[in-house]
Amino acid sequence: MPAAFKPQTAIVGIGATEFSKNSGRSELRLALEAVTAALADAAIDPLEVDGLVSFSMDPSDEVAVARNLGVQDLTYFVRTPGGGGGACGTVALASLGIATGMADVVVCYRAMNERSGHRFGQPGAAAAPPQRNPPSRDIDRSWNVPFGMVTAASMTAPVARRYMHQYGATSEDFGLVSVNARNFAATNPAAWFYEKPITLDDHQNSRMIADPLRLLDCCQESDGAVALVVTSLERAKDLPQPPVAILASAQGSGPNSFTVAQPYRENLARAVDVEVIAKQLWAQSGLKPQDMDLANCYDHFTPAVLMQLEGLGFCGLGEAAGFIRDEGIGLDGRLPVNTNGGQIGEAYIHGFNGIAEVVRQLRGTAVNQVPNARHAAVISGIHAVDSGLILGRD
Repeated sequence: MPAAFKPQTAIVGIGATEFSKNSGRSELRLALEAVTAALADAAIDPLEVDGLVSFSMDPSDEVAVARNLGVQDLTYFVRTPGGGGGACGTVALASLGIATGMADVVVCYRAMNERSGHRFGQPGAAAAPPQRNPPSRDIDRSWNVPFGMVTAASMTAPVARRYMHQYGATSEDFGLVSVNARNFAATNPAAWFYEKPITLDDHQNSRMIADPLRLLDCCQESDGAVALVVTSLERAKDLPQPPVAILASAQGSGPNSFTVAQPYRENLARAVDVEVIAKQLWAQSGLKPQDMDLANCYDHFTPAVLMQLEGLGFCGLGEAAGFIRDEGIGLDGRLPVNTNGGQIGEAYIHGFNGIAEVVRQLRGTAVNQVPNARHAAVISGIHAVDSGLILGRD
């Protein structure tokens, strides 16, 4: 495991579209709007961009984004797998490109019409019959689709149920995560659920989606885009925004990974992939969980937040429910989590909006500001290919 290293890169610009259920425009246009906003935030001309990073599943090709931005020399373009597990991985790849001299200014972007277009919450392509020569992902799906595991919720439900059985967690414990997210969203004007908090009773009375996951255990389906600008810390000194240093970045996948959930692992209730990332993050940064002032966890489903807190080391296995109840994840708690409302309360942009929120927190400009925030952990995903960041400021 590498020793802690000196940070070389920073996030210097963030941008986003509005978050909606029907954007009324193409995903390419959404991407361009977010990227343009992020570059304006960083006070960097599009002509200076020489790197672009996104997900393997993003429909907006780098050459199209570059052409419409007016980028002249694109020298670095790479994608990370994902799905939500790749969000922090894009920043890791951007940082790598800059640290190795392959690029000077890299923009990470994610744009999606995931409510008005392809809805990840519906079976869709996952339930389609296999091809004659199917890709490996379709072969993997052939082991779960015939048994009704055709959505992310249906794949995550057995993990949630096993977590409840093994550690004694309850639906009410999951509900506290949802209530916390909606409380933060209620005071965030950019959130879809602005001014719409919920109670634990609301959670408990929401309809069942995939037992034990209720409607209010699930993230949203959203249209929108978010972009991040990454450059060297040296270059960042000349820019108007306070740089948010990338203190550590990591990608990881544990043994026997399988689609959204891990039905063939020995312990379904353990976020092994997050543990792989955590080891790297703490070693690279030289920091520990107790040094974090806040965290942004990938809340596609509420049980995932509990498992990520454990995988990152904020508490022991099976202890996250007690941690949330006793220590607190609200603004006055031990570890504020998802202060923008997360994907449950603000929007589901595959975790990108969570990274942008942490940047605002470390700049000191967040709506739900954590006082004197200096260090934060961000995690993307919980199973299969995951990624994470430790971000900080002076």
